[in-house]
Amino acid sequence: MKIAYITAGAAGMYCGSCMHDNTLAAALKGMGHDVALIPTYTPVRTDETDVSIDRVFYGAVNVYLEQWSAFFRRMPNALHWLLDRPRLLKWASGHGVTPDAAVLGELTLSVLRGEEGNQKRELEELVAWLRDSYKPDIVHITNTMFLGLAGPIKRELGVPVVCSAQGEDLFVDQLIEPYKTRVRRELRAHARDVDAIIATGSYYADFMAEYLDISRDRVRIVHLGINLEGHGQDSLRARRNDDSRPFVIGYLARICPEKGLHLLAEAFRGLAAERGKGAVALKVAGYLGKRDEHYLLGIRQEIEEWGLQACFEYVGEVDRAQKIEFLGSLDVLSVPTPYQDPKGLFVFEALANGVPVVQPDHGAFPELIEMTGGGLLTAPDSPGDLADQIRILMDDEDLRQQLGRRGKLAVERLFSDTSMAEDTLNVYREWSSS
Repeated sequence: MKIAYITAGAAGMYCGSCMHDNTLAAALKGMGHDVALIPTYTPVRTDETDVSIDRVFYGAVNVYLEQWSAFFRRMPNALHWLLDRPRLLKWASGHGVTPDAAVLGELTLSVLRGEEGNQKRELEELVAWLRDSYKPDIVHITNTMFLGLAGPIKRELGVPVVCSAQGEDLFVDQLIEPYKTRVRRELRAHARDVDAIIATGSYYADFMAEYLDISRDRVRIVHLGINLEGHGQDSLRARRNDDSRPFVIGYLARICPEKGLHLLAEAFRGLAAERGKGAVALKVAGYLGKRDEHYLLGIRQEIEEWGLQACFEYVGEVDRAQKIEFLGSLDVLSVPTPYQDPKGLFVFEALANGVPVVQPDHGAFPELIEMTGGGLLTAPDSPGDLADQIRILMDDEDLRQQLGRRGKLAVERLFSDTSMAEDTLNVYREWSSS
């Protein structure tokens, strides 16, 4: 099958959606399919081998300039081409300022409007390349913010189009009015143009059917999967029965209020007060954007006020090898998102290394815990209950090991990149004859 997969670069950071798209494309290629992973906005950044094409559509510089200047919508082709060069976009993503979601409403709405938006030229270039150069059997759009592509692609190529939903509703909810309402309206209008929406689990499938105002039978479920190579190397793990080392609580996600690091820090404080300094440690890894530097600074200051700075470590953004090593040093992982996270890729990564998880009882997490048996659920937005659940694992090493082993086996059986690719192909085959 010839598959065009349109992904979205994340301005130089390790992004869960980018990594998911790259992992899926690589797995599909490994199964013998012809896959073009097509970056938009910026080149993708992944902690695995990058399998994307060496071209960027909807280049971030052009998209931004076209939004605010009629001249740039009509600029000469040579200048337009220059501003879309991957090297320039990589440089710009490392030196530019990423706007807050609350002020991006007008630009988001314009891109979503497709042929009626200020980025019509970008759409025409992408459609022409797909139609005249690549000629796919099916087109897969990475997220619902690109639903405006679906109608023109189907009309010009005559092929099925499916679209993943990967948590964009959180972004939309942060937009200011009237753009939040207008974006929701456009999403619902363009959702009619795709053959299927692909959701990451049962909770999110139900949620997106209502959010996009479509029939639930138009939503397919494809659970996330990870490349298991390198994961689960027991030699990296600290001994669990070593009384001289602290119990290590880990966090692996973007550093931002939406992921709940502040809740985990409060739980850590309670456990340290109860068990004594040095009995428990908190290790944190993940991307930190400029918007959230003050957020992390506030958490650090609180930890210092509690006298726990010696038991806290922020290791920064980690590549694949560093991530596996980081996970191997943990006793438990928790990312207590206040919002109902539809994905939870970090759950699979932790379990692949035999590390049990403690996650809030909402969003994707109840389904993931039930399917893997690799962790415990806690009341959302409750540092006290979070501490209680972590304490259970602190005090019961047998249970901790049992959950880790069970979760590891489940991830290997159900949530590999190959399993994800096979399930995705089953969705494609519903509409494609290739």
